[in-house]
Amino acid sequence: MTKILMVLTSHDRLGDTGRRTGFWLEELAAPYYRFKEAGWDVTLASPKGGRPPLDPTSAKPDFQTDLTRRFEEDLETQAQLDSTVRLDEVSAADFDTVFYPGGHGPVWDLADDPVSIGLLEQFLAQTKPVALVCHAPVALRHVRTPDGSLAVAGRLVTGFTDTEEEIILAIKGLQEAGAKGKAAEVMPFLLEDDMLARGARYTKVADYGENVVTDGLLITGQNPASSGPAADVLVKTVTNGSAK
Repeated sequence: MTKILMVLTSHDRLGDTGRRTGFWLEELAAPYYRFKEAGWDVTLASPKGGRPPLDPTSAKPDFQTDLTRRFEEDLETQAQLDSTVRLDEVSAADFDTVFYPGGHGPVWDLADDPVSIGLLEQFLAQTKPVALVCHAPVALRHVRTPDGSLAVAGRLVTGFTDTEEEIILAIKGLQEAGAKGKAAEVMPFLLEDDMLARGARYTKVADYGENVVTDGLLITGQNPASSGPAADVLVKTVTNGSAK
């Protein structure tokens, strides 16, 4: 049976705004059920362990889907979410692949977490596929290959765009719709800009459009709509033996 590790954030505050944040519900729920339906054994982990914080905006009616509602009503999955394992207690050697859901939380913890960085380096060194969606590709920013180079340098990647960031901040009531500039004040850095600064071949489509990019064993999705499709690509990659 294929074993997959899903890594969630433990960070619950959106900078200095006083707003709560965490992981984005659809980005966990949609991939989670893709993996379960493939017959995979899913382990949930987070830096602090226990119940990871949920971005409350992602649970609002406008962002709910059949899969998010199923996830919220699923007693087994909720019990598993209540008891995520600590990230420093897992090893890449025990899993076939790893998936990072997004949400704003990862920008504050997983982006610079040495345990997460080391874990991703282990997966890549062991030639196992890694997939990250929306904000979660920030976890790659300090990851290096065995030869010491940045893992994203020269690689095709995607992730939450600067303009998508402005839109979600407007939805959260932190700026007027259509306004620009607030994202750079709220966020410690912007994913799109950071990936480009690190030499990645960053690509994007229209705001909130589905976009999954594959470069070898590195799979990235642009936004919530890309989370399920990114999981599908990961399942296909592992099933076809590309992880071997």
